[in-house]
Amino acid sequence: MTARKAPQAHSSLLAAGDCIAGTFRYDAVTGKLDWSEELFHIHGYRRGEIVPTLDLLLSHKHPDDRSRGLEILTRIRNAGGSFFSYDRLIDARLREHRILTTGEGVLDQAGRLSHIDAFVIDLTKMLRREAEQFARAAVTAANASRSTIEQAKGILMGALRIGSEEAFKLLVAHSQHSNIKLARTAADLVALANNAKDPALLDGFVQALHRGPAGRRPGTLGVHGPPGRRQQRAM
Repeated sequence: MTARKAPQAHSSLLAAGDCIAGTFRYDAVTGKLDWSEELFHIHGYRRGEIVPTLDLLLSHKHPDDRSRGLEILTRIRNAGGSFFSYDRLIDARLREHRILTTGEGVLDQAGRLSHIDAFVIDLTKMLRREAEQFARAAVTAANASRSTIEQAKGILMGALRIGSEEAFKLLVAHSQHSNIKLARTAADLVALANNAKDPALLDGFVQALHRGPAGRRPGTLGVHGPPGRRQQRAM
């Protein structure tokens, strides 16, 4: 791998514009380290501000990741071969980056290191965006669950003529006793309320919640339908 490769040839991640990617080459004969413009940017510099060296490269790694970086570099300098690392980088402005580096140490005919070519991707923006998306999805799910619980509380309040706090306690008690998540208990109640074909099931569930664990028969909701109607089993 003697020719520097364009970042676009390596990763589809770049198409989204979330990642900065650059390359570097270390010439083992001259000791010269050549960074692409992107690598200067990742490290918080502009070309001409500093002279890249292997020591500088290692100094920008997070202290907890530096020894692993040194081990990889030592191995490549001694034996060549490919390498891959994922670690943290602290740039010149003390900002932390998440960096993926892959490359190869090329040996000459005598078995000595000729040069190292590497490709570096800054994943920081992409990871931050994914974390934000995950957080928004979690909030959305939490809000949806909260809305369902509020609907379930309203059903109990109307059916049993009780207050909001007592309705919530009934839902919690059923959830804990049956080892079913509160949101699922609420969703089941709302689903029964929306089932116009058999209103007795809703009444049975409401009454079972009202009686609590002590008044519940094993395997049933403790449903009491209209007079003359047999008990309904839980749905």
